[in-house]
Amino acid sequence: MKGIIIAAGYGTRFLPVTKTIPKEMLPILTRPSIAYVLDEFVASGIEDVVVVTSRRKKVLDDYFDREVELEEIFRREGRADKLALIAPPKLKVAFVRQSEMRGTGHALLMAAPLLGGEAAVVAYPDDLHVGNPPLARQLIETWERTGCSVLSTMHEGGDVSRYGVVDPAADGVHLKGFVEKPAKGTEPSHDISLGRYLYTPEFFEYLAEGWRSHGAGEYYHTGALDRLIAEGKVAYRRVEGTRLDTGEPSGYLEAILNAAWDDPALRPVVERFVASRQA
Repeated sequence: MKGIIIAAGYGTRFLPVTKTIPKEMLPILTRPSIAYVLDEFVASGIEDVVVVTSRRKKVLDDYFDREVELEEIFRREGRADKLALIAPPKLKVAFVRQSEMRGTGHALLMAAPLLGGEAAVVAYPDDLHVGNPPLARQLIETWERTGCSVLSTMHEGGDVSRYGVVDPAADGVHLKGFVEKPAKGTEPSHDISLGRYLYTPEFFEYLAEGWRSHGAGEYYHTGALDRLIAEGKVAYRRVEGTRLDTGEPSGYLEAILNAAWDDPALRPVVERFVASRQA
């Protein structure tokens, strides 16, 4: 099982900081956002990862590399704790560059030749997951049971018109449809799709077929996904754990507050701030 991280986008909701700093490197306290996905992959048994980047994302390459000067300083000082903090992720990583923004389908096709014909968990690093079992592991378990591509979902009780919504089959395992941003009142369910998918090799074959007949403009993965759904080859997994949507500033702030609340040293800071505003 391989992993793919789609990290080529502009991050325009976070301008001006994302003019120079990739959105994936924006810190949640002291850890970059992408570290959450990497930890999830490692905990799920994924060892090989392809990161799709663009020319403005060189700092991502550096994050996966060693920092030799700091290592030497911390080694001389006997600071094993600091050495652990700057150690590269325990993954084999390859980078491919999307030279122009041609859509998610195009980005996935760029990663496909590095998969060796294996299935892959695809992550959008502004959709983070906290909890056990890790989200990717939950998708892998469903794939092992069904042999299908798998969409991760969560139940949303309110308005789902802003989301991609799944149409579950009668068996409660497979999908019979997928609707992007349904008009309010027309949604087939209240299970919304999250930014984590497991795609089988067949998905990438269909994706390549669609690309050969694609004209101008961005190319998306939905055509290949729809073909698999029509063939009964897509399952869904309503995942356990907490989702952190860092794709916009409000969700990013919530992720920081969650991390601070869970840190015994920082929770008092949050409590003092709230108390001062209520006074």
